[in-house]
Amino acid sequence: MKKDTKHIRADIVNKSLTYIYKYIDTNITLDELARLNKVSKFHLHRIFKEETGENIFDRINSIRLQKIANLLISNKYSTISEIRQSCGYSSHSSFIKAFKKRFNFTPSQWKKNGYLEYSKKIVSFDISPNDNFYTIEPIIKKTSKRVCAYIRHKGYDLSVTKTWSRLMAFSYEKELNNTTQIGVFYDNPINTAYEECSYIAAIEVDNRFISTNSISKLEIEGSLCAVFHYEGIYGDAVKLLVYIYNYWLPKSGYEAKSLPPYALYHKNHFLDENREFSLDFYIPIQVV
Repeated sequence: MKKDTKHIRADIVNKSLTYIYKYIDTNITLDELARLNKVSKFHLHRIFKEETGENIFDRINSIRLQKIANLLISNKYSTISEIRQSCGYSSHSSFIKAFKKRFNFTPSQWKKNGYLEYSKKIVSFDISPNDNFYTIEPIIKKTSKRVCAYIRHKGYDLSVTKTWSRLMAFSYEKELNNTTQIGVFYDNPINTAYEECSYIAAIEVDNRFISTNSISKLEIEGSLCAVFHYEGIYGDAVKLLVYIYNYWLPKSGYEAKSLPPYALYHKNHFLDENREFSLDFYIPIQVV
């Protein structure tokens, strides 16, 4: 496969997924995704399948269900119908059927701590919060849009190191010095298998950046955020994420938005030889 072809195909997948995550609360159609990428519906469907191994509609449905499962845990003040609609499910009956098929619990059962039973089957670490987490007082602030160059990665494990190394090599080649490193976390590992969690390794760039060499461009939306500063070692960052969504948010007076959380790394444990990190975790929120 030629380099240009590889880049075009990667860009089609990345544009499509970015659009899906951004507009997950709407009825996303193949027509609009095809227009976005300036290709035919058949071409889009084939490329997405070949590049990801997934049917595009199956992926949209999976993203919706994973987001709903997370919001049912964190957003205690929202009804199941409100959460369903915020993630683009118009039909209540089809949603109930799809959710139970995916998680083996009804949404009501899941909301009433069914997720704890489910997590025992897929989580390899103790989801009980570190006592240090309770001492963190987040800052609530409005953030601005960030423009990033990025690479997608599947999994929250140490295999992310190779993705970060590749991105930083690209940064070196393009002389993008002293850029802010950002990790975007799309999934909660208590409802999505660790190796299946979607992650983005990103560096902040100027708005004039043009996608190249299979490195795509992403805009992180500005939002009201709860910002948690934490320092630790590899493994602690995901535990902090679980703490925020499972323990802090339900009692905070805020609820999570469907936007993904992200970390600004001051020290990146995927690039540090001692696997240590210092980061600010940004959680998009809304007032209850």
